[in-house]
Amino acid sequence: MEQPSLFAHEVSQPLAARLRPQTLDEYVGQTHLLGPGKVLRKLIENDNISSMIFWGPPGVGKTTLARIIANATKAKFIDFSAVTSGIKEIRAVMQEAELNRQCGERTIVFVDEIHRFNKAQQDAFLPFVEKGSIILIGATTENPSFEVNGALLSRCKVFVLQALTTEDLTLLLTRAIHDPRGFGLQTIHMAPELIEMIAVFANGDARSALSTLEMVILNGDTFGSTVTVTAETLEQCISKKSLLYDKNGEEHYNLISALHKSMRNSDPDAAVYWLARMLEAGENPLYVARRVTRFASEDIGLADPRALEIAVAAYQACHFIGMPECTVHLTQAVVYMSMAPKSNALYMAYENAKKDALTQLSEPVPMVIRNAPTELMKDLHYGKGYQYAHDTQDKLTNMQCLPDNLLDREYYQPTEQGIEGRYKTRLEQIKAWKKEHGGK
Repeated sequence: MEQPSLFAHEVSQPLAARLRPQTLDEYVGQTHLLGPGKVLRKLIENDNISSMIFWGPPGVGKTTLARIIANATKAKFIDFSAVTSGIKEIRAVMQEAELNRQCGERTIVFVDEIHRFNKAQQDAFLPFVEKGSIILIGATTENPSFEVNGALLSRCKVFVLQALTTEDLTLLLTRAIHDPRGFGLQTIHMAPELIEMIAVFANGDARSALSTLEMVILNGDTFGSTVTVTAETLEQCISKKSLLYDKNGEEHYNLISALHKSMRNSDPDAAVYWLARMLEAGENPLYVARRVTRFASEDIGLADPRALEIAVAAYQACHFIGMPECTVHLTQAVVYMSMAPKSNALYMAYENAKKDALTQLSEPVPMVIRNAPTELMKDLHYGKGYQYAHDTQDKLTNMQCLPDNLLDREYYQPTEQGIEGRYKTRLEQIKAWKKEHGGK
């Protein structure tokens, strides 16, 4: 039987695997960490790696960066998956690393999806990180402050990797077409706007972008070694109408503006239409959910506090089940926002306070509400005269909380819309009580 060639094996790999960068110069994106003179680049180039966590969304290069470190470092590299490994496997690897340390060899242990490890599994790494048996590099899509053991996290430097830009992905896709590891041995006819369309739809995910490119080229019109990719081929492969988003992405912002303003104008029919336009064009539902969450406080606020609850629940539903099932959850949220009473009082309160905060940076915190955790601070009258509202019958005090120069400011001015009228009445009662009792 004929033995498969190494070349055939490489071609059978997914495009993303074939094009995985081997050096920092091939790596795309994360210039805030890897640009000339940036801290992470210096650490890698100087072979001065310490334990670290890479935190970022899928497809931004966390695993690739770890492999580049493996190629650049003088340490032994062990690739470890949190999905398939348990404490038994961790201990075996740690014992191997300890033997390496005793022989003068460093060991880098890369743990993909480290957030999937439970506390006990994460604890198993701790003593070996502490005594230097291993350099731990973890990758996670979840906030490590919540998902990584505090003791372990305190011994790791966290680097935040950002979603790739459309420009980053366009560069990556163009390279894939011309690189011999990609489709460079073929002649690919594909309009630049189609390449950019894939970059837009990938939403910052390099793996998704390369997978889409591979699909459209494999389904393109082939004549010998020449492949032609048309807009129709692209639309069929991604099941979207590319014409809904223009080359420069302007339509992306036009559509989210249309959704926002339709909800603000209390027009649920228009809001649902623009929602459908966005989702069927391939927009990330989590992006829409984030914008709806913002709307809930910016345009509704305390006129209907439940709006924020609905928006956050819709975001969580989108995160849990994704497209296309989450379309109904977003529809529920969008219709609710459209029908809810409107108030921008919270938005205006913050914007007005922000102006003073930026121009009154030197205003001291009143002594009465300063924290006094030490005797020295108490001797300096920090917290002197503080009144604990819960000790009073009305749960109110006449204590001054704004700096002297800002005592006349009234940032929050509630409307009569929805139940915000109740908050307006309550605020008027509070101000009247303070005025009667000598407060400001």
